[in-house]
Amino acid sequence: MFSRTPSAAHSDDPLSALRQSLTMAAFYPQLVEDVVVDALDAETPVDHFVHLETHFDRDEVHRHITALVVTEDVLVIAHVDDQQLDESGAHVVAQASTESIPVARIGSVLLSSMHHQPQSYSSGDPVKEMTLAIAWSGGQRLDLVPAGCADPECDADHGYTGTVAREDLVLRISAEADGPHAVQNARRFARNLRKINTAAALGRPVRGQQDRA
Repeated sequence: MFSRTPSAAHSDDPLSALRQSLTMAAFYPQLVEDVVVDALDAETPVDHFVHLETHFDRDEVHRHITALVVTEDVLVIAHVDDQQLDESGAHVVAQASTESIPVARIGSVLLSSMHHQPQSYSSGDPVKEMTLAIAWSGGQRLDLVPAGCADPECDADHGYTGTVAREDLVLRISAEADGPHAVQNARRFARNLRKINTAAALGRPVRGQQDRA
């Protein structure tokens, strides 16, 4: 798997900055922009994060892009992937999906970072890898498997057991694969999302200026 996350400079015009990031990702930028703008419903973006990944499956190449856009009220998640319909690649189809989550419903914004050679860590050292996870009260997935018991000779029906997993969004960003700027952009987006989420949950205005790249 190879991924490349654009490192566009953060603009004072949020829509222009988003457009620049999508153009640099070079994955159907006009299509993705139209999908995102439609999902925004005239809301003004505060910040965004764009993540592009490429998967190699035998002789096929699959790409998909995830665009996160947060306003003062809503987090928009847009996902677009493509697939070849024939071996020559002359016919391609792209599937786009969006989800809009009120920021007040977001339960947590989790950042997990990997630091190489921590014994030599100094303040300001770049982060090599980062995972951004966003949880909200959305759909849940139930995974069921046949239940068993400790007796290896038992052939009785013990029903099923399973786990319920929340359908959270998880993005993994690597400085090596995506570029060091991608990690910085993910951290900035997470900070801004946390500020907006906390303000919405507490019913107060967002405190301070939004972080910039």
